[in-house]
Amino acid sequence: PIILVANARLPGERAQSIQVTQAAAAFQRLDVETTLFYADRRDTAREDVETILEAQGVQPAPGLAVEAIACSDWIDRVPRLLQYLPARLQELSFARNAARRILRRHPDAAVISRELETARHLVRAGHVHTHLELHRVPGGSTRRRWLLEAAAGCRSIIAISGGVREDLIALGVDAEKITVEHDAYDPALFGQLPDKAAARAELQLGAERPVVVYTGGLLVWKGVDVLIDAARALPEVQFLIAGGMPGDVERTRAHAEGISNVRIDGFQAPARVPLYLAAADLAVLPNRSQPEISAKYTSPLKAFEYMASGLPIVASELPSLREVLGRDPLTRFAQADDPRALGASIAAALGEKLGRLPRGADFSWSAR
Repeated sequence: PIILVANARLPGERAQSIQVTQAAAAFQRLDVETTLFYADRRDTAREDVETILEAQGVQPAPGLAVEAIACSDWIDRVPRLLQYLPARLQELSFARNAARRILRRHPDAAVISRELETARHLVRAGHVHTHLELHRVPGGSTRRRWLLEAAAGCRSIIAISGGVREDLIALGVDAEKITVEHDAYDPALFGQLPDKAAARAELQLGAERPVVVYTGGLLVWKGVDVLIDAARALPEVQFLIAGGMPGDVERTRAHAEGISNVRIDGFQAPARVPLYLAAADLAVLPNRSQPEISAKYTSPLKAFEYMASGLPIVASELPSLREVLGRDPLTRFAQADDPRALGASIAAALGEKLGRLPRGADFSWSAR
């Protein structure tokens, strides 16, 4: 059996929640007995596994189990500026409790943990089937020391990108233990896309104007403000932005105020995202050059979904995105952080009229 450990809300609106449920379901569909440990957060109702998978846009995986792990959770009871310490307490309590449950109830299971502290607890207890999946390398000296301790006792380290692998090796982690596994997409969501006209009709978009789409989170480093600034110079193009947590949506709408060719639809259920891609002529990944998670570490779910939909792509010229999209025949790159460069690349790509070409078949969750 395999246990996946992730300090995620389920159901949840962040990419982490989608990623861990897709990974767990893929193992289960490959006839591996799989359990997903997630955080029992104060303001998230416990749901059965079928409801969780449906909410995350994940295809059924009969037999998959989910277990909510208790944690100290009072982050949202204090002002945002004071949330660092309660957030760390939540992470550490979840990690400790997840490790204790594994050692008590599942001592012989293979464990893939997205949580460094859980892996460290297990290694210190002598668990010999621990694998650590890392999506970034911590910056603080204490957590780096914990990482080296956990890595020394883990069976393997799964790095989400080449940038993570490089920094792990520079930190002193054994290169032989590290494998790079990017994120992926679910082919079932893209098997029967509606045609462009039908998708635009459902989304109440005009039939004639070119449509440029962005789907995903709206954290500042995602660069959506750069995309909005680029849209100012392309009034003949409709820009469609779907995704984001409520606070980020509000901030993004404020930034786009007065720009008539930018529409911000807010969070969409994962199963609805292919509709947005079917309506578009071009998709964009406008990541900023800072912080390192953007430039070096990220492996965006949207990149694989864009390729699965067949759309041409314009992406920021960054190592993290070049690593995934550098050989893609329909991807064009633009200087990061520069609205003029991004706008010029969008206009050029639309002018090429590249059409659709589904690709990325090796990036399914089952292949991963």
